[in-house]
Formats: sequence, C-alpha cells, structure tokens
Amino acid sequence: MSPWLTVVGIGEDGFKGLGRNARHALLRASRIVGSQRQLDLLPACIRGERELWPSPFSLEPLLARRLEPVCVLASGDPMFYGVGASLARQVAADELLILPAPSSVSLAAARLGWPLQDVVTLSVVARPLAALNAHLASGVRLLVLSNDGQSPAAIAALLHARGFGPSRVSVFEHLGGASERRLDGIAENWQDPPIAALNLMAIDCIAHPDTVRLSRLAGLADCAFKHDGQLTKRDVRAMTLARLAPTPGELLWDVGAGSGSIGIEWMRAHPSCRALAIEADEGRQQLIEHNRDALGVPGLQLIRGSAPQALEGLEAPDAIFIGGGVTRAGVLDTCWQHLRPGGRLVANAVTLQSEMTLMDWRTRHGGELTRIHVAQAQPLGEFDTWRQALPITLLEVTKPQ
Repeated sequence: MSPWLTVVGIGEDGFKGLGRNARHALLRASRIVGSQRQLDLLPACIRGERELWPSPFSLEPLLARRLEPVCVLASGDPMFYGVGASLARQVAADELLILPAPSSVSLAAARLGWPLQDVVTLSVVARPLAALNAHLASGVRLLVLSNDGQSPAAIAALLHARGFGPSRVSVFEHLGGASERRLDGIAENWQDPPIAALNLMAIDCIAHPDTVRLSRLAGLADCAFKHDGQLTKRDVRAMTLARLAPTPGELLWDVGAGSGSIGIEWMRAHPSCRALAIEADEGRQQLIEHNRDALGVPGLQLIRGSAPQALEGLEAPDAIFIGGGVTRAGVLDTCWQHLRPGGRLVANAVTLQSEMTLMDWRTRHGGELTRIHVAQAQPLGEFDTWRQALPITLLEVTKPQ
C-alpha cells in the first residue's frame, strides 16, 4: 500500500523552502491539515481543501479519512516534539510518509556554532519548567522549545533562582524566515522584552561559584532535599539505589517515601524512568512536591495514602523500595504480589522489629541481607572521634520470572 498520509515539515520560509517531494505531495493532496499559521504559508496554487486541527486537539477526524490523499503540515521536523511522532504511533509505517524540514534546534545550533550532538534539547511546550532543573550544570548547553512569549523570562528567572544567573542566553524568533531575530543576554539580567510566541531559547549554563553541584549519580547530599528528618541518608541512599538498579523506562514504587529522595534519584537516573511516591503524612507530601520540582523531576507521581491500602489499582512496578512500614500488616505481601516477575524489592530496617520482619521474609522468599554501618568524624573536645549512625539492615530480593 502506498502512503495515503504525508506529513510535511514546513519552515518559516514557507512553500519556497520545501523540497520537490513535499511540493508534489501538497499539490496532489485533496485535504491539507494544519494550524492557521502553517496553512497561511501555502500559495494559492495548492488546491486541496484546507482544514484546521480541531479544538480540543484530536487525531480522530484525520484518521477517519484513511486512504484519502491527505497532507499534514508540521513545523520543522515533525518527529521532533511534533505531530509526526503521534501519527507514527497510530498509522502503519507503509501508510505514512514523513518529509522533514530543518528543525528549529538544527537552525539554532547552526546560528550558534554549537555541535548538535553535544547539546541537550528540551521542550517546555505544555510541560512544567521545573523539568529543566535536572539538566542544570556548568558547561551544559541547552536548546529549549518555548511554550509561548513569556517562557524566556520564566526560564531566566528559574536559572537565577537555581544559582545559574551568570548563564548566557539567546532567544531566537521565526528561525529560517524573513523575520528571524536573535536576542542575547545574561539570565540574571534578562529584561523581558516582547518576544514572539514561537521562539526557542539557547542556554550556555554557568553556575555561581557557591551553587551546590547536583550529580546525576545516586547519592545527592542530604542538604539537596528539604526534610523533617525522615530521609534515607546519602550513603545508604546510594547503596539502596545501586541495588534497585534503575534502567530506562522502568517504574518504581517508593513506599513510605518520606521526603521522596529515593524516587527522585531513581527518576534522575534517566529521563524515561518513572516513580510513584506513596506517603500518608501531609507534611511529608508537601516536602515531596517541593523536592521533585527543585531536583527536576516534576513527573514523579505522589500517591496520598498508607500502604497497603494505597497500593491497590496502581500500575505494576519493576522495582519497589520500602523505606518505612515493613512491620505494618500486609505491606510486604502486597508489594511482592504486585511486583512484576524479575522485579527487584529492596527494604531497609532500623528497628529490631523491622529487622526481624526482613529476616523472616528472607527465610520464606530468599534474597540477600546486608548490614550497613556508617560513621562520621565529629569533634570531641580538642580532638575528633567517630560518631556511629544507627545501623541499617537492607533486604534485596528479586522476584522469580
């Protein structure tokens, strides 16, 4: 079957900037679907019926026209945060032809002289700005698709608040068109000039000398989290996450999440990692909400309630961490029941009662027990001595396939 649906990437230079195949597809199409701005770029010689995307947005009317020669217009590269990706999930590959134009990030990288393979590309189109926090580090270069004309000022304010005020920023409007414009500045001094709704922001990240460094590896400093004392401490957290072993696309349940540190660091391991933080205490729920945004993982989902009741109906996880409540009736059994085959369960215990619960669980289900002792040097008069933290017993068990 030859493709009935063609997705044409079109830039600010309009029809004249299209290649031969894209022009021919538009000339043959009986219907052309796009935004008003994109449709206005077409000349009168394009005879196909022009149709706006429905509001609210839906692909259903388009998909109902299967086998009719239809073109969809997309800005730049349809497969870069574009409608092409959505269509590719619903239309068979042999029914779909995608003809990309240069994306705005490609054009911006060319203007800046930045090798695109060395740049982090992000979008805040209908996405929370807080997601940028996970990528902020000195020397990192970001290209960010803005949501609207107010996005550059909001991003500059975020950079300043997070200690990256010295960062060099550039805003590009109408890339590739006759009205292309570039505005340069420093984040902390950004004046918020009028900016077109369609824009892209380039950020050359530079941190203040006293800005706390946030590694993507497990074991952030405890001061990176707001907490009420209910926090898996840095060294134990690093060991715990090493056993949970996050890999791309996996889902974690952080049961008795406290300040959310385990779920947050799980999600920081890879952009596609997901986590559910289950927490009953209202004060700690607020801490989780603060920490997830501050550390750049606003997608962490907070489940308000107590295990095991709050676990019912949740998506089955690939890994589970139980940081509190192992002695509560049904918690371990419910977690084990819902864990995917091959999934990892890690539980930490501090009290004798919770340790005995983990030892009994190991007798019945197997796994490994590890005792963790951490001591820190602290002053004692004119000298220093070791101050021993409470020992932690860690259970690690993998569910049979």
